[in-house]
Amino acid sequence: MSPRSRLWRAGAAFFVVFNVVGAVYAAAMGEQLHTASHVLLLMLGIGAYTVWGGRRLQKGVANGAPADERLQYLQQSIDAIAVEVERIGEKQRYYEKLQAERESTLPPKRDQE
Repeated sequence: MSPRSRLWRAGAAFFVVFNVVGAVYAAAMGEQLHTASHVLLLMLGIGAYTVWGGRRLQKGVANGAPADERLQYLQQSIDAIAVEVERIGEKQRYYEKLQAERESTLPPKRDQE
């Protein structure tokens, strides 16, 4: 999630909380017009979010690729990484085997005192 997207989500959450708390507070104080204005703002915000969210879902993600294609690409990437990790493991095992053979063929060290 991009920083801009996080900022918009935080702003939307603040907007909802502010209007819900404001509506409850205004209703508790007996201010009907004030309560109605908070409820109206809340409804407008929800409507704008659904319209904006609906357009975003129709457009897809930023690159425009459908979710199935992105999931398939992700799976292929993970498979490629797994193959490379296995190759690294094989190289490590081969290197360890060479080191063990080299150490077994070397003459024993003498302690110099």
